[in-house]
Amino acid sequence: MAIQNITMPQLGESVTEGTIEKWLVKPGDTVKKYDPLAEVVTDKVNAEIPSSFEGVISELLAEEGQTLPVGAVVCSVEIAGDSELPAPPPPKKSAVSTAILNAGVQKKQETQQPTTATRASEKTVRQDKVRYSPAVLRLAQEYEIALDQITGTGEGGRITRKDLMKLIETGNVPTSLVETSPAVDVAVPQSAPVEPASQDNTKAATPTQPMQPGDIEIPVTKVRRAIANNMVRSVHEVPHAWMMMEVDVTDLVAYRDSMKTEFKQKEGFNITYFAFFVKAVAQALKEFPMMNSMWAEDKIIQKHDINISIAVATEDALFVPVIKHADEKSIKGIAKEINELAVKVRAGKLSMDDIKGGTFTVNNTGAFGSVQSMGIINYPQAAILQVESIVKKPVILPGGMFAARDIVNLCLSLDHRVLDGLVCGKFLNRVKEILENTNKSSTSVY
Repeated sequence: MAIQNITMPQLGESVTEGTIEKWLVKPGDTVKKYDPLAEVVTDKVNAEIPSSFEGVISELLAEEGQTLPVGAVVCSVEIAGDSELPAPPPPKKSAVSTAILNAGVQKKQETQQPTTATRASEKTVRQDKVRYSPAVLRLAQEYEIALDQITGTGEGGRITRKDLMKLIETGNVPTSLVETSPAVDVAVPQSAPVEPASQDNTKAATPTQPMQPGDIEIPVTKVRRAIANNMVRSVHEVPHAWMMMEVDVTDLVAYRDSMKTEFKQKEGFNITYFAFFVKAVAQALKEFPMMNSMWAEDKIIQKHDINISIAVATEDALFVPVIKHADEKSIKGIAKEINELAVKVRAGKLSMDDIKGGTFTVNNTGAFGSVQSMGIINYPQAAILQVESIVKKPVILPGGMFAARDIVNLCLSLDHRVLDGLVCGKFLNRVKEILENTNKSSTSVY
C-alpha cells in the first residue's frame, strides 16, 4: 500500500490560499477518482477538492475553517498497488496549475523528535528571518498579537493559524503587535504579494465590541471575509486614479427599446442596455490593448484575450464571472452570456472556469440607480469601468436649441502603475464614440 497526498489546488488566477469550509469524507472512507473530498472557499469562488486517486482516506490534515496556502497538504489517501511507483516530477515555478497537485508517493515514517540543540537553532533562525502565512498575519493584525512572543507548533517552530486560534479562544493573547518589517519574509508565492498591514493605527474591531440595546450582530461569512480581504489588498497595493465621461446614449436607448419585446419572444432572454456597453468596451480594448494589461512587479503583462469580468450581486456576496473572448461575440451573444452567468450565480452553480481569466471588469452600478461612483479595481487587473444609471437631462444642441437626452456617466478606475491619463482618456473617448453611434440603422445585435 502507498500513501498519496492531496494538496490545496489553485482555484483561480491570483488565488494564493483557500479555506476548508466542510469535509465531505472522513478517515476510513473509500473514494473513487474525482470524488469530492471537501468544500473550499477562496476570494474568487466556492469549489470542491476532488480526489485524484482511488483508495481509502488515511488522514485529514486540515480542520474545517482552516485557511491553507496553495500546495499545502490537506489529506492523504491510501492506495493499492506498488508503493515504489516514482513520484511525478515537481511542477515548474512558472506554471499555473488549476488541477489537484500530487505530492508524490510516501511511506509512513516515525516523526523524529527534535533535540534541544535543534530547537535552539530553529528559534535563532526564526528570530533572524520570520516566516508567517497570510492567515497568521491577518489574525495577528486583527487581534494585536505579538508574534515574537509565541512558540509555534508547526514545522521548524513555525506559528500556525491553529496556534493563534487557541490563544484567542483562551484569552491568553500577547498584545504588543509586532509591525511587519522588511526583515519579515512572508511565505507565499512571489506572484501573489501579501496584503500589507494597514497604516491606520486605529484598533481593529474585535468580538468584544460592546453591544447596545437594539444592536444586531451579523456573523461575517467566509465569502464576505474573502471579498473584504481582496478589496483591502487592491486598495493597499494599487495606486488608484479615476476618470469620468458623460455619454449621450439617446439613439442607443431608442434602438434597444424598439426591439426588446420582439427580441425576448424570439430568443427567450432579455436584450439589456448592459450588453451594448460590454460590447463597446470589448471593441475599444481591442483598439487600446494597453488597457487590457496587468502589473507583474518587474514587468507589465499585456493580455492577448479580451475577457470581460462582470459583477453579479446576491443578497450577501458579490461574484465576478467572466465573458470570454467578448470582442469576438455579437451583442446578442454577450446578452445571452450575461443572462446565463447571472442565473448560475444566483443558483450557486458557478464553476471555476466561469470566474477565471478576466482581464478587464465592467460593473453595472446603474442597475441600483447610481449616477457616479469610484470602483475598486478587481485585482490583478489594471482597470474597472462603472456604467452608471441612464438619466434624462436637458442638453444644448447645435444651433442653441434645448432637448431632453438620455445621458450616462462612465466612471473608470485605473491602476496608475500600468496606465496613464492619456491612454485612458483615449480609450474612454472611444467607448463614448461607439455608444453615441449605436442606432437602428448602423448597428446589428446579431
